[in-house]
Amino acid sequence: MTVIDNQTASDESIAAGNGVLGQRMLRKEDPALLTGEAVYTNDMVVPGALYMAVLRSPHAHATITSIDTSAALALPGVHSVYTGADMADQWAAPMPCAWPVTDDMKNPAHYPLAVSKVAYVGDGVACVLAETDSIAHDAIELIDVDYDVHRAVIDLEAALSDDVVIHDELGTNASYTWPLLIEENDGDCQKAMDEAAYVVSERYVQQRLIPMAMEPRAVVALPQPFGGDMTLYSATQVPHILKVMTALTLGIPEHQLRVVCPAVGGGFGSKLDVYAEELLCVQLARTLKVPVRWNEERSENALATVHGRAQIQDIELAADADGKLTGMRVRLTADMGAYLQLVTPGIPLFGAFLYAGVYELPKAYDFSCTGVFTTMTPTDAYRGAGRPEATYAIEHAMDALARKVGIDPLELRRRNFIPKESYPYEAFTGLVYDSGDHDKAASIAEGLIDYAGMRARQTEQNTPGSTKRLGIGVSTYFEMCGLAPSRVLASLNYSAGGWESATVRVLPTSKIQVVTGTAPHGQGHETAWSMIAADRFGVDPADVDVLHSDTAIAPLGLDTYGSRSLPVGGVAITMACDKVIDKARKIAAHQMEANEEDLEFSGGTFRVAGSPDKEMPLAAIAFEAFTAHDLPDGLEPNLEAQVTYDPPNFSWPFGTHMCAVEIDTETGDVDLLQYVAVDDCGNKVNPLIVDGQVHGGVVQGIAQALYEEARYDDDGTLQSSTLAEYLVPAASDVPPITLGESITPSPSNPLGVKGVGEAGTIGAAPCVMNAVVDALSGLGVQDIQMPASPLNVWNAIQQAQANHQETNQ
Repeated sequence: MTVIDNQTASDESIAAGNGVLGQRMLRKEDPALLTGEAVYTNDMVVPGALYMAVLRSPHAHATITSIDTSAALALPGVHSVYTGADMADQWAAPMPCAWPVTDDMKNPAHYPLAVSKVAYVGDGVACVLAETDSIAHDAIELIDVDYDVHRAVIDLEAALSDDVVIHDELGTNASYTWPLLIEENDGDCQKAMDEAAYVVSERYVQQRLIPMAMEPRAVVALPQPFGGDMTLYSATQVPHILKVMTALTLGIPEHQLRVVCPAVGGGFGSKLDVYAEELLCVQLARTLKVPVRWNEERSENALATVHGRAQIQDIELAADADGKLTGMRVRLTADMGAYLQLVTPGIPLFGAFLYAGVYELPKAYDFSCTGVFTTMTPTDAYRGAGRPEATYAIEHAMDALARKVGIDPLELRRRNFIPKESYPYEAFTGLVYDSGDHDKAASIAEGLIDYAGMRARQTEQNTPGSTKRLGIGVSTYFEMCGLAPSRVLASLNYSAGGWESATVRVLPTSKIQVVTGTAPHGQGHETAWSMIAADRFGVDPADVDVLHSDTAIAPLGLDTYGSRSLPVGGVAITMACDKVIDKARKIAAHQMEANEEDLEFSGGTFRVAGSPDKEMPLAAIAFEAFTAHDLPDGLEPNLEAQVTYDPPNFSWPFGTHMCAVEIDTETGDVDLLQYVAVDDCGNKVNPLIVDGQVHGGVVQGIAQALYEEARYDDDGTLQSSTLAEYLVPAASDVPPITLGESITPSPSNPLGVKGVGEAGTIGAAPCVMNAVVDALSGLGVQDIQMPASPLNVWNAIQQAQANHQETNQ
């Protein structure tokens, strides 16, 4: 990986303190991970635990006519077997969906085990508890289930008019239609289309993706021997949300439930959910008063953990004679899968506000999304969650518009960028983009890839008869992340808030303890949060301990997803540090008999201005606060502060990605030659972590563009349930990624930071696909649906040649 630093000096707001912020500090988490000392849920030793295995439906759509569990119960080592009917009366509520996007949204009741009907391959119908994991899996093979099989519903558009209704009680396969129509005096969408010099109408398909985290899910439910308390260990991103939803679903008093997520091997949104297996383990452990555990196998992960993307996008752009956008219409058909998981229906709506990307657009915007049930694995959040889909549509359509106007795609984007001087910019949706400098990011990327030189090389290489064609891809993006403020989320019918909590303590031995409501699963929070506190207090990051991912230790929090951890959770830590410093100032002023206003704090020490001999280090103040022998009247002992921060705005990172590909027209093979990413996430706490996040995100975006697809047959059976069929890129498939740097501090928070975890994924897929189409447009190829596999590319070339021959006849 190549890193290019385009900033000559650190921003003053990030350079305060002892200079820790902005340093490329190695991650504190890594030694335990690299040496195998980190404990994952499946590593836990739990004496006396029963192992659970789930029998899953082999049919996509069927009525359960009978279940015979006698053979499984007779197997030595089997403790018990439960069917959906056995447990039907044990749930206080169906599994939760926290985002009812419309008042009339249709949401079928969904229980951890199907009672009478299954709706996708992988739907749980029974579970076995046994002495070992292998016995449990042997036992589920002995359960005999009779099904009355119905036709599968896998065609997303046909499902809307299909006479086969998946959930009979709903009477339709449509869950909801959510519109966002903005037509005011200065803009009318249809009028814009009618009067435009150019109109492009495009259809794009966001294929289903399987998140494929390195660690499949795992659960341990550990009941206490008396009192009814329960500890749930889970490989989850959302311990606090899981605690609340489990309590509601099972009818457990929330104060009796503790949720812990040990080391978690990746999530990418797929572990942002409340799953059937978690609820089953807790309920069975509660009933039997013994620990119950479950570990997901890889093929099971492909069936039972949520999928991502899965949309059909119809987008129309209107533009004037210069290529300036004058209107936009978007119609989404979004695949919900068989049921609505925690935030399934709201995922497409994240993108509703970003289809205009980084471009000025008059108030001539017409968006509508229809959520559709199919007999496939439920969908939900996957890295970017609606934002990559929106960015793909606008960026791919901008290339189509550039071809129609007859200008370079980078030039077309520059004509439409929101100018730097327009920020803060109130978009047509009413949201306020707090900062941006899109031409700067584009210029940095342009220089790093030698855009002009690459275009010249393309002209020389892409001659008639050439079998190696060069393509250049451009993608720009805005990301709406930080998932806040709470009042805005309320306006979207989201059931939770957007706040985050932090507690900071200076212990009597002067070590710092940070308690955070965020729950990392690879992001490096222990390192970054240590750096924030160390910088504020003027101590070494090694002297800061970060506690997280345990609702008994960190009882307040809304967890980690949506690139929210730093701009919400990190800012909460900053504010808590500042409250502690304010309290320490009062103690120091009292001890030194000075006015608070005369004290200066730097390097971990308070000094009296103009009296360099009068100083008091934070360590001494911490001990004074602990002993409480001589504190100002009315001041509580100990140095501790808790802050719950609800941001005033979302966080708005942006960027430009560019890449070059070479395509073999005889085989359809796409060779990714060069990739450049310039992602502006405001000030950086740790650039090393930022680079890693961008690098990983870019690879996941490349994966969607070129490799990954969850494929179903006509019977609704997943054909890509293992890594032998579901293709993910290896390190050897990815070229060196050059990272340029643009820093535009956010004015919305005191750190000037923005999110970055999803940025690479948002920019990458359209960048690569634009390059692929750019390489082949001279052959008449106008689009290729993802993934651009050799077969799909070759077929597109053959179809374009056939169309050309037909036109010339």
